[in-house]
Amino acid sequence: MPTPTDEQIQAADTFRAGDHLVLQAGAGTGKTTTLAMLAASTEQRGCYLAFNKAIARDAATRFPRTVMCKTAHATAYAALGRRYAHRLNSPRQPAWKTGQTLGITRSIRIGDHYISHKTLSHTVLRAVTRFCYSADRTLAHHHVPRLRRLGTPAEHSQLADAVLPFAAKAWADLQNPDQGVVRFEHDHYLKMWALTEPRIETDFLLLDEAQDTNPVLEQVFNAQRDHAQLVMVGDSAQAIYGWRGARDVMTGFNATALTLTRSFRFGPLLAEQANRWLELAGAPIRLTGSETIPTEVGSIDAPDAVLCRTNIGAMTEVMRLLSEGRRVALTRGGQTLAALALAARDLKEGRRTTHPELVLFPSWGEVQDYAAYDPAGGDLQPFVDLVDTHGPEAILAAVDELTDEDHADVTVSTAHKAKGREWLTVRIGDDFPPPKDSDQHDAEGRLIPEPVNDTDARLAYVAVTRARERLDLGGLSWIDNPRLWRASPV
Repeated sequence: MPTPTDEQIQAADTFRAGDHLVLQAGAGTGKTTTLAMLAASTEQRGCYLAFNKAIARDAATRFPRTVMCKTAHATAYAALGRRYAHRLNSPRQPAWKTGQTLGITRSIRIGDHYISHKTLSHTVLRAVTRFCYSADRTLAHHHVPRLRRLGTPAEHSQLADAVLPFAAKAWADLQNPDQGVVRFEHDHYLKMWALTEPRIETDFLLLDEAQDTNPVLEQVFNAQRDHAQLVMVGDSAQAIYGWRGARDVMTGFNATALTLTRSFRFGPLLAEQANRWLELAGAPIRLTGSETIPTEVGSIDAPDAVLCRTNIGAMTEVMRLLSEGRRVALTRGGQTLAALALAARDLKEGRRTTHPELVLFPSWGEVQDYAAYDPAGGDLQPFVDLVDTHGPEAILAAVDELTDEDHADVTVSTAHKAKGREWLTVRIGDDFPPPKDSDQHDAEGRLIPEPVNDTDARLAYVAVTRARERLDLGGLSWIDNPRLWRASPV
């Protein structure tokens, strides 16, 4: 093991003193190595809660035997989930069939829109999922997802009133360990376990990737404070899953706060790039790079990876690279885009679709108008452009042409899916736009851009810190032109 840094030594000293600890660990700063060092410094028993199974397996090879390395789901499964084992991995069926069994047989009208029984069924199951991510004890209005085109609070309230009785029925169905009609998922037993207010029997508890913790797990973790030493580790600047219900629980955690800022992944030039985004994100740390790693910043003709802001941007990049004859891999495949392309094809051919994003649109023309003119539809515009430029069939054909990463010339990924990964050379995709102009003018009469959104800054930080040897700023090159952006006022 390399000589520990001063920051790692301070973390070990604080841990040995028995303090609760929150450790802000920047990109590539060796957080797993540091946690293993903490665990090796004591003979007490510990538990390390990992973000996913692969991380838990890797940690088990690096931690002493006194530490159990598991995911939160594995912990919940051992305690309660095994009772539901035979309900897991049951055959998939359309949401409307599940809804029909729950008693959803009729459409309802809200405002100018008819909500079909199929859409109601899907919304019921999504409400249960959102409840499972939350720390709430009972289902409530805010668990019901919003539907495009039902924009007013009154319309959403009406939808929630219709959905919640069936959501409660679905949740009751899931709690039957012997049989049920709702497909049982891993998040269901995790929520059930959390509701039992479990006590994790351990001397210390390490929570990894704490910046992306769902409230349900945060609640369980914090409840161990009275009998276990708690160590929370992560990077607040990589908190990029808020849209999925995750919360950065690090900034409000009552504990001794320390940092890891020396990156072992890249050199000083890339650390400079990272720090620009850390500043714009209002992050509590700044990074230093390793002098022994000569990471460069400049153009790349054939990168190992191209990182995009959105799934649509990634698909656009895939199609461009395929047209150049490259063998392309897309992280986690193209199923999301294929499903949207199938929905677009249905609408273009005069059929309704059950896709949750497009379910309330009777035709492709209405999707085009919504994306172009409705303030809530702007995020659909890139997808509409992709379909209008290439057609659904070309998108589906491109998905079929994808290669696995081991045999690809280049991997295309969203920045979200690239988190925790690294490549030798990385180019940033073209779908990271500069901030839009505000309605204010500078002294020379030019429009002043809006401040850089901290969510966008965090995503950019994740993207630029995936490279080890060379970074091509690509779609983020606007950061080099101060006239195109400004920081948020403090």
